Amino acid sequence: MEKQEEQPWRVLEFYSGIGGMRYSLMKAGVNAIVVEAFDINDTANDVYQHNFGHRPYQGNIQSLTAADLDGYSANVWLLSPPCQPYTRQGLQKQSGDARAFSFLQILELIPHISQPPIMLFVENVVGFETSDTHTKMMEILGRSDFVTQEFILTPLQFGVPYSRPRYFCLAKRKPSTFQNQLLNNQLLWSPKPLFGHKNADDKVLCELDEPQGSWDKWLESCQPIESFLEFKNCSDHSEPNFVGSTNLSADTIGALEEDEGNGCCTSTFDQYSVPLSLIERWGSAMDIVYPDSKRCCCFTKSYYRYVKGTGSLLATGQPKIQDKASSLKEQCLRYFTPREVANLHSLPESFQFPQHISLRQRYALLGNSLSISVVAPLLRYLFAESS
Repeated sequence: MEKQEEQPWRVLEFYSGIGGMRYSLMKAGVNAIVVEAFDINDTANDVYQHNFGHRPYQGNIQSLTAADLDGYSANVWLLSPPCQPYTRQGLQKQSGDARAFSFLQILELIPHISQPPIMLFVENVVGFETSDTHTKMMEILGRSDFVTQEFILTPLQFGVPYSRPRYFCLAKRKPSTFQNQLLNNQLLWSPKPLFGHKNADDKVLCELDEPQGSWDKWLESCQPIESFLEFKNCSDHSEPNFVGSTNLSADTIGALEEDEGNGCCTSTFDQYSVPLSLIERWGSAMDIVYPDSKRCCCFTKSYYRYVKGTGSLLATGQPKIQDKASSLKEQCLRYFTPREVANLHSLPESFQFPQHISLRQRYALLGNSLSISVVAPLLRYLFAESS
């Protein structure tokens, strides 16, 4: 199926979550409509419906047939399949993990669709690119006449102080082409092609380690964390600091009022303070950042309450310290609020959680979301016509 001139692209959004792909599509300024979204998570669908006025299809994606997909007359597929089969903390069963089955089955349908998509976009964790699922995906795309360009990028490369590297695959079905065809079938660690660099010298082939100089340059260009904070410190909650807002967000107020069964005070910000017991247990392993820091670690769905390696904690009580072990208790450590995590994901200020979504659920959903600051430029590049 070829797209008619000036008609909007018709998009299917698989594994839609809280709508990160759709927000990225909007941010990219692409003339497109999402004709259907798909997600099996009831809570995520509540959030999606709350923000977009449309509830995703909640059946099992594996039940979809080629005829079902043809019925949508879609020419673009956006996919963010489950990452657990490929994470370092997981069992790494890859395509043998049941959570990978639906993704592979959707791809296997492409040769059987009478109107296959013109473009695909796939997002996943770093590690997916070395999996057998990736191998099978590339085989299917190759047989279906797609050309690909792959990226591993982090928000740090886009000025956001958030270390969250992710894998992305952009695919176009021939005769459609990319603006920079020199990069076809390459895996890149640089966003240069997204900003009009077309020379062969700009090609950055896949390397496991980026030069230290590149990381330093990225950090220098990042905004400070304080630009993404909702309130400034633990001793004065009356001074919200969320950009563009004069009051604490409705999300934070709702979470404070509605979070249930966690034993925390729900009338103050106490539930964002890191318990002393956790500091004593995990203090030496905690990633502590400050309002003027230009980097924080990726927040996972297990961030609240803290488990090792699930995300950074913010020190707001004292200036930066040298003797970390002896003075962590004086640092007034707190969790980033859900609104702050949303800001670091570059979700728009208009994004909100329904009030019934608990605090733990908010963190879990955000942990499974994606970075709009990265995905929007990638989508803009994918949809751009070759010149």
